Amino acid sequence: MANPNILNLTSVYGESIGEALTTTVTTDIMTVASNKLLKINYIQVANDHASTTTVVTVAIVKAGFTSAGIGSGEDNAATIYLCSTVDCPADDVLVVLDKPIYLMEGDVLEGGANPATADIFISYEVIDDA
Repeated sequence: MANPNILNLTSVYGESIGEALTTTVTTDIMTVASNKLLKINYIQVANDHASTTTVVTVAIVKAGFTSAGIGSGEDNAATIYLCSTVDCPADDVLVVLDKPIYLMEGDVLEGGANPATADIFISYEVIDDA
């Protein structure tokens, strides 16, 4: 289901996850399962340290496929940064994404913060046409 027809859905489940970020900015946060499409609705990072700014990076590693919607020979395999080394002040929240995007099967959302004083929260929908 690399690119499902979302007019023929069998299920859509609203979900959310959160986890502490590590200092490794390429840490996998979520990987889209086979035969699924994720609609990411919102991503935020909260720095829970009282006095230290943290530097946040969040990226999508696209698995790559050729879509019927783009030119022949075009491939979207790449690492795409939603934010790269952005300061998140102490006791503050960084809104990384507040407009929906889609992640295809095999795509990976990764990120980290240095120092590791931040938590990431992601609200999303799991879409299935099976």
